[in-house]
Amino acid sequence: MPSFQPPGSRWFSWLRNATLRIGILTGVYLSAVLWAWLVVANRIPWSANFALPRNAAAAAIVLLVMFIPLGRFLRSPGRLFASGVMGWAVLTFTYLILGIFFQRLHSRMGPFHLFMLGAATYGCSAVLAWVCSLALAARHQPMVVLRRRSP
Repeated sequence: MPSFQPPGSRWFSWLRNATLRIGILTGVYLSAVLWAWLVVANRIPWSANFALPRNAAAAAIVLLVMFIPLGRFLRSPGRLFASGVMGWAVLTFTYLILGIFFQRLHSRMGPFHLFMLGAATYGCSAVLAWVCSLALAARHQPMVVLRRRSP
């Protein structure tokens, strides 16, 4: 018996791939944090009095959201890197678009540099996860001592 697929359901087939789903959703979450951060910093004048705590809170939220792919794909470094870079690419595209509305946004860091910062961060995280998994696997294996008998 064939399975029933409603019209238009093929558009949601990307949700079955966990790497793509987590990456895109992480990028959407990071973009929402960036947008809120910029709106509060630039459109609410009285928030300038609390600039340091505001920026620290936003940076902490960004770091927490960045841990989503790390927590999901800790045992699969390749998927961790792919998911993280996809999410960071969504954030970079949002950063590029927001630069149109906030003219001085790209004066400190361009979109390419932002993308490379995220790719390097997720790359180092993936390598660290891989090395830790190798160390744990080596720790659980018994050490075999090979001795040759003398004739």
